[in-house]
Amino acid sequence: MNEVFKYILMIVILLFTLTSIAAWLIWLERRLLALWQDRYGPNRAGPFGLLIVAADTIKLFFKEDWIPPFAEKAIFVIAPAIVAAAVLLSFVVVPFAPGILVSDLNVGLLFFLAMSSLGVYSIVLGGWASNNKYSLLGALRGASQMISYEVFMGLSLMGVVMLSGSFRLTDIVMAQTDLWFVVTQPVGFVLFLTAGIAETHRLPFDIPEAESELVAGFHSEYSGMKFGMFFIGEYLGIILISAMVVTIFFGGWLGPVLPPLVWFVLKTFVFIVLFILLRASLPRPRYDQLMEYGWKFILPVALLNLLVTGAFALM
Repeated sequence: MNEVFKYILMIVILLFTLTSIAAWLIWLERRLLALWQDRYGPNRAGPFGLLIVAADTIKLFFKEDWIPPFAEKAIFVIAPAIVAAAVLLSFVVVPFAPGILVSDLNVGLLFFLAMSSLGVYSIVLGGWASNNKYSLLGALRGASQMISYEVFMGLSLMGVVMLSGSFRLTDIVMAQTDLWFVVTQPVGFVLFLTAGIAETHRLPFDIPEAESELVAGFHSEYSGMKFGMFFIGEYLGIILISAMVVTIFFGGWLGPVLPPLVWFVLKTFVFIVLFILLRASLPRPRYDQLMEYGWKFILPVALLNLLVTGAFALM
């Protein structure tokens, strides 16, 4: 009974913490973008604009939750929940510190890849159910982008699996006690980070949403809390990919002096800021350039990295 209560408590704390952080990332992103682009940013609602998060939340709750009469209503309603659920399920296997995780699965890495790939259903179903040409185009772009970059994401991690000898994320962290995998697998790190940015469809890979071409892409017809679910799902995805980069390539919770959880949070925060910096500085490529870059460059490099790592492991 104690074990069950412990798991329930861990899940509740994780849900509350992640959704709270995702909400505050809205404020952080706006402040950092303003800083880097020489603007003021949010500075009216509360000190330093901190109450902008509360204002946005209230606005989403009270905005008319409209369903287009031409939409497939049941699927239109379910689609936004899928992306948030898939990302939250992925956090089940993330080890934040020794003993601080929901489930230490022996196939944790495969579970993460499986859950993250489910997010594509949200985009496809949302875009198709909207019965809007711009939404459908965004959904098609999102599907091809996410399915393609999942291949490269999986291949980029195989070198780490070879060197650690395990799919369990805690084993991968402990295998980095002497040397982080970013040193022995720098190519794998760059490929995983690139694929992670594409998976979360953040700039420069926000092709499914491309405002200048598709209005708002796959969620053009969404409003109220349904739109809010897509929004929260995107920020949860940023936290997830940042946490996985830290876990797999930067030693997870390992570090001197400070408590393990503090090290994990600090490292993850650095990559969250990197996601925001990319949005502030990089242009969006064309859709065909994105797909060519994946299949003609990232795939051969990922396979070559796998071959070289396998040769060194055998030696």
